[in-house]
Amino acid sequence: MELQPLTKVLRSVVTGVGGYLPDEIVTNADLSKLVDTTDEWIIERTGIRQRHRAAPDQPVSDLAVEAARKALAAAGRTPADVDLIIVGTTTPDLTFPAVATIVQRKLGCPVGIAFDVQAVCSGFVYALSTADGFVARNRSKCALVIGAETMTRLMDWTDRGTCVLFGDGAGAVVLEPGEGEGTTQDRGLLGFALRADGTKQDLLYVDGGVSTNGQIGHLRMQGNQVFRHAVVNISEAVVAAAADAGVNVADVDWFIPHQANQRILEGVARRLGIDEKKVISTVAKHANTSAASIPLALYEGITDGRIKPGQLLLLEAMGGGLTWGACVVRL
Repeated sequence: MELQPLTKVLRSVVTGVGGYLPDEIVTNADLSKLVDTTDEWIIERTGIRQRHRAAPDQPVSDLAVEAARKALAAAGRTPADVDLIIVGTTTPDLTFPAVATIVQRKLGCPVGIAFDVQAVCSGFVYALSTADGFVARNRSKCALVIGAETMTRLMDWTDRGTCVLFGDGAGAVVLEPGEGEGTTQDRGLLGFALRADGTKQDLLYVDGGVSTNGQIGHLRMQGNQVFRHAVVNISEAVVAAAADAGVNVADVDWFIPHQANQRILEGVARRLGIDEKKVISTVAKHANTSAASIPLALYEGITDGRIKPGQLLLLEAMGGGLTWGACVVRL
């Protein structure tokens, strides 16, 4: 009997990763001069030792462009190749246009598709899933997916419970279509689980907006409640994403969580039975960079040699909304 050829599957493959952090470093000791806190208090509760802060004349698009350039170089691509840009951000340069179109202009990319995704700290995972809908359907040949934030500009510097938690930065990946066999050994994005619960808005939000009070506002958070929901909800999404990909959580080589708080990272890993040696943690140096935290952690893991081609990665995040989600990708 003649064997029929296997049907090929189009996957969204990560071909390049980049990251960027602003030059200014703000230590816990620096913050202790602004608000009633100490280095010991911050480290004990969050694991954070420092964060980066963008310069006053440095909009979030500048951070995104720097990360994008590194990702394109790693992929062996140029801005001329890019036909899709999706930016996950909560802190845009302007109310409009989208940061993605500003990045398109600054990079010198040709006319294509460019828009933002706003899911706060879950923005990068949401943006990856959205880009997958273009790349894996062969509607994009070279996509830039960027998480970029200037979260320090949303801080109330009199609130020690929130202002110590956040930093600025950007991370980016290049996605390109690649053929797979339809198995878990394929390179590319293998599975997703995205969630949102708008009834939990009061746990984490910004108290300003264009159509409410016309102000930028400040970030407000009920930390203990967010912690409780984070560990439970993220764990469920991780299991669901692994099931969607057809893999077991135990098969994952690296767990790359949203860098919100070291205690949350450890709580989720413990709940899922993930060895702490498999967890990429940058929260001590970067703090919470919202949508930028996952690609920044991915970039660091690749740059320092821990993460290698062919390995199975598990990404997860939770942010205001509440929104949360997870993604499985083979590099």
